[in-house]
Amino acid sequence: MFVKTVIVTLCLAVLPAAAYAGCSSRGHQAQSCAPGTVWDAASQSCVKQVNS
Repeated sequence: MFVKTVIVTLCLAVLPAAAYAGCSSRGHQAQSCAPGTVWDAASQSCVKQVNS
């Protein structure tokens, strides 16, 4: 009985860390901007596209 309790406790302790690790890549989603604008990482917003 003690061994089962220890195993369950370890699993419950590890599961939140595993769930967080699996979701950590969500911060890198693609940004879509209106036509004629592009994403500017410095200002974290869409800005007018300048053709040079």
